[in-house]
This record gives sequence, structure tokens and C-alpha cells, in this order.
Amino acid sequence: MIKYYNRKTKQYEIEQVAGDTYLNWTYSSPIGMKFLEMFIKKKIFSKLYGIYCDSHISKKKIDDFIKTFNINITESKASIKDFKSFNDFFTRKLNSNARPIDTNKDTLMSPGDGRLTAYQNIDMDKIVQVKGFTYRLQDLILDDKIASKFSNGTCLILRLCPTDYHRFHFIDSGICDQTKKISGDYYSVNPAALKKIPELFCKNKREYALFHSQNFDDILYIEVGATCVGSIIQTYTPGKTVQKGDEKGYFKFGGSTAILFLKQGTVSIDDDILNQSKKGYETKIIMGEHIGKKL
Repeated sequence: MIKYYNRKTKQYEIEQVAGDTYLNWTYSSPIGMKFLEMFIKKKIFSKLYGIYCDSHISKKKIDDFIKTFNINITESKASIKDFKSFNDFFTRKLNSNARPIDTNKDTLMSPGDGRLTAYQNIDMDKIVQVKGFTYRLQDLILDDKIASKFSNGTCLILRLCPTDYHRFHFIDSGICDQTKKISGDYYSVNPAALKKIPELFCKNKREYALFHSQNFDDILYIEVGATCVGSIIQTYTPGKTVQKGDEKGYFKFGGSTAILFLKQGTVSIDDDILNQSKKGYETKIIMGEHIGKKL
């Protein structure tokens, strides 16, 4: 059971988890954990499932998924009949008015839909994964020089569950460097997995790039893959100026995570998000939503 904070209703809610039974068995039973290490975390498992989700056969999953998880399909640019596969539906683009952007240059917006955890004044050697588990930024990106820029800064962890809109965006105008890819495993990023696998983010497949933001200085963007994520697709052009809210990329099927690091003294995160993070709860947010302000 995953409990998160809904900042609009100011209430805690229980997340509907796609594949809940499978996740609980895999990460809580000895047999499940053995099967995880032998097969599920391997690239071949996620690749095969990704091929299925890209196929025409997978289209039959769409209707049940929409009904089971109450997906607001009216936000989609394309209609149900237009989707050629499950991944086509999963990576759907939204209507321009579905995710309004606060264009105020001092506003820090969310890069995507999901559940957000935020930490300020971070210790780069003890970044919180979940309570009791930490990791080093150097181990996450394998680049000491870039990692050193974000000492005592802010860390934003946005977990996208399979029911979320799965495109991620730039939180400010600026220029983004070329993406660097790091191969790895394909553990789930569900809290059940984060509580079982130490340094999970540093073990999974991931990609990162340095974004030279106009209003928030340099920002480190990291996308982490997970079980059944066929691919992380970057759609931006390196070295080309982007505007706040422009698309950076998208994840194919599966729960995934975007992690952002901002420098010390550049931003102040909203109090409700910080307070819930300290209590161990994620805050549900959508792309473009106000999550902080420029210092």
C-alpha cells in the first residue's frame, strides 16, 4: 500500500498500483527476489515486454487500462481509436490546455506528472533514496566534476507510476547539453523496491544531461529506467535553446523516475512538499504545477 499526499485536497490518498500483486510477490518473497535477480531485473525481460507493448497485439490492453485506472482520456490529443499499440497510448501527447504552464520566470514548475519528494541542503554522499537508504551523487552519474556543482543544493525526485502522463519537460528556458547514457539493471522504482534494493537508482539504467537554465543556473536532469520500461526517449535537440515547458523526452511503458539537482541558493521548494518529504510521503503533482520559487 502506497500512501501519498494530495496537496489540492490536503488529504492522504492510496495509490492504485498497476501490477500490485506481482510487485508485492517479487519484492517481499524469497522466491520472488530470486526470480528478480535471475531474470526480471535483466535488460532482456524489459526489452521483450517493450516489443510486446510496441506491437499491434497490445492495443487490446488500452480499454481495460483506461477503465481500471480512471485515465482522463479527454486530455489526449489522439482518440482511443487512433492508438496503434499500448505504448502509443502510454506515451500519448496531451492537449495544450491540459497542463497549463506558469510562465513567471521566478516560478519553479514540475517537469512532469507523478509523486514528488524534495530535499534541500543535500549531502552529496548521503542523498536519500527512502528512509534508511542513501546513495552518492558521484555514483549516480559517474562524474565527480559535475556532481561537485550541486553540493548542499536541492534534489527533486519525481516518481512516475504507470498511470501517469509519461512525457517530461524543461522547467525553464535555456540550453541542454548532450545526454549521456549509463547502462544498468531494470529494478522497479516503486517504493516497495526502493525499500529493498540499496542504491537502486545507481544500479538501474539511467541517462543524464546538464541543463543551462536562464533563471535557475545549471540544473542536472537525470532519467532512471525501471522494470518493463522499453526505452527512455530524448526528443530535445542538444545545444538548441528551449522554452519553459518544452518537451525533453518520454518513457515507454513502466513506472519511471526523473531526478533533478539544483545548485545551492537558487531555489526555495514549497513548504508543503518539503514537510511531506520529511515525513516520508510523496506529494502528487502534475506537469507545469508550481513547486517552488527562485531565490
